[in-house]
Formats: sequence, C-alpha cells, structure tokens
Amino acid sequence: MVIGLGLILSLGLLIPAGVTGEKLEEYKVGAVFAITGPASWLGEPERNTALMIEEEINKAGGINGHPLKLIIEDTVGDATKTVNAVKKLINSDKVCAIIGPSRSGCTLAVVPIMQEAKVPLVSCAAAESIVLAKDGTQNKWIFKTPQKDSHAAEKIFEDMKNKGINQIAILSGTTGFGAQGRKQLIKLAPAWGMEIVADETYSPKDSDMTVQLTKMKGKKPQAIVNWSIVPAQAIVCKNMQQLDMEIPLYQSHGFGNIKYVAAAGGAAEGTLFPCGRLLVVDYLPENNPQKKLLADYKKDYEDRFKEKVSTFGGHAYDSLWLVIEALKAVGPDRAKIREYLENKKDYVGTGGVYLFSPEDHNGLTREAFEMIVVKDGGFALPGK
Repeated sequence: MVIGLGLILSLGLLIPAGVTGEKLEEYKVGAVFAITGPASWLGEPERNTALMIEEEINKAGGINGHPLKLIIEDTVGDATKTVNAVKKLINSDKVCAIIGPSRSGCTLAVVPIMQEAKVPLVSCAAAESIVLAKDGTQNKWIFKTPQKDSHAAEKIFEDMKNKGINQIAILSGTTGFGAQGRKQLIKLAPAWGMEIVADETYSPKDSDMTVQLTKMKGKKPQAIVNWSIVPAQAIVCKNMQQLDMEIPLYQSHGFGNIKYVAAAGGAAEGTLFPCGRLLVVDYLPENNPQKKLLADYKKDYEDRFKEKVSTFGGHAYDSLWLVIEALKAVGPDRAKIREYLENKKDYVGTGGVYLFSPEDHNGLTREAFEMIVVKDGGFALPGK
C-alpha cells in the first residue's frame, strides 16, 4: 500500500497544472476605450468586440489554462481621463499589456507613460505619430493596428489623380487625429501633384461647418477632403448638400462606421473614403487571405450585438488577439510580450496582413486599404 501511494503521488506531480481542477492565475489585460462621449461610435464597438473575445477565450478554457481577465476603462475620449485610467491599470491592476485608446490624441498623451513603465500598448488609433519617436525610430513599447494616416492620404490622392483631380480643399477637426491627418495631407500633396486651394479647421464640438465650406466654395476646388472622427463627419455631408456643392467629398478612414452614414442621411451618398476590407467583405474574392476572418467576425459581432460591424471594432479585434497570441507564446511577461509583438509576421487581422518589425510597429502597407464609396445607404466598392 505504501508503494502504491508513493506511485500515485509521484504520478500526480506529472499532471499539468489545471488538469486536476487547480485554478491558474488570471492573465490581466487592460483596455481603454472612448465608450461614452463624442467618440463613442469608436469606443463602444471596441468595447463590445473585446468582451466578445474575452468570453470566447474563457469558454474555450482560457489561455493555456489561464483565464483572461479584461479590465476595461471608459476614457470618454478625454486625454486626462485616459492618462488616469492607464496609470491605474499599470500600477493598481498590474496588467501585462494595454489595448486602446480609441483616439489618437488620447494615445499620444499616454505614450510617455507606457514607455517609462515598460508596458506594451497596442493602440486602436490611427495617427502614424503614435509609433514614431522624435528621432524617427519606433517607440519601443508602442504598437498600433489601424492603418497609417499617411497611407490613407496617399490612397485618397491616388484616387484623385486617377480622376484628374488636382485642385483640392481640406477640412479637418482640431483633434489629435484631425491635426495629424491635416499634417499628412499638406506634407504629401506636392508629391501627388495636388494643390491645396483652401485649408479650414473646426472644433470637435462645432455643429455647423457652413462658414468653412462657403469659403472653400469660393476657391472652386475640384474635391474636398474632410479629416475627423467626431459626428462632424456627417454634418459636413449635410452642409455640402445645403450649399449645392456637388464636387466629390473624401473622408478619412475615420468614416468607417455605418452610423455616420445614417446620421448624414442621403447627403452621404457618393462619399469616398479609404478603409480596411471589413466593411466590404461581401465584395472580396474567395481567395482573399482576410475574407474568412472578416466574414466570421462580422457575423459573430452582428449576431451578438444586433448592429452593423464597424472598422473600429475591428481595431480592437486585432489589438486584443495580438496580445492573446503573445500570451499563448510567452506568458504575461511584459518585456517578452513586447518582443513577440515586434517580431510578429504574416498575422492576418481585420486591418490587413501585419508584418511587424523593429522598424515598423504598425506592420501594414498602403495595400491594406480599399477605396470605399457610400452607395444606397451602405458601403460598397466603387463600380460594384
């Protein structure tokens, strides 16, 4: 009997943790989204997506047996609230990584904090400056999943050039995203043969852009580019219709939520913008490497939340799954997660096929974009 008991005990030592019912430690990941406030059309689908993934992971047994604990903070789209939330997640909750924020300005506000604390951040915001240090290298602890604003500007200019457009007006919000987008448009315009004949801005709280658009109309541009994320995107469409401005309107990739189209009503018809392929998955060929993932995510999200999927939820999808893949491979060690992300190759996400490297913490090219048009109140590929 003694020998038998000893054999049982020794075999027990070989049983992996978790198999015997032992509860393994949680893997804690922070998330900071603009769930309420003026950017809620970004943060709410990001929050919904993250919760859906957390539930999926834990129903399947966790990450290598470890439950995933997502700690979500609502930033209200405010930089100060974002800073406070990030400090709480790092110092009190002891998270191993953070996804978000939703907005570029909020992300830029927390970059120094993440760098100093040496905690990896995978942002859901688009400004290229998020990952760029002042010396032109990549911020060591910062990554992002949305496509670059510089690539968005190039995609717009490429479409304009193909249509013979070279006299343009730009309109932008004074948010971090708007300011960075304006910077890219001005910087890249000469290389694409574009002359900016008018340049106007507006506050995120502005509810009418008639004054700015009237000034632009007098300059006779061939097209207008509006760059923002707030509901003003829909207002610009309405104001242009009221002023009988029948020239093309291009929006940034911040237009990638059908709620903006609905808010603008018929005034959004024909609006063009560069965006990831999630919004036009039904138009993609079967051999597209993203199609299955996009179709599955779209169905899961829309079945669960009874609303149309948006590109913003897709940013959270990519950010959280990248962190999950890192946790599967290296566990909750912050430095190892950072190293894993920096060297992740051929990762198929909603935003494109990512090729991260020490020289590129976004990992996407301009080819991650499609030019999308608003057609019959929905999104389509031009000519389809």
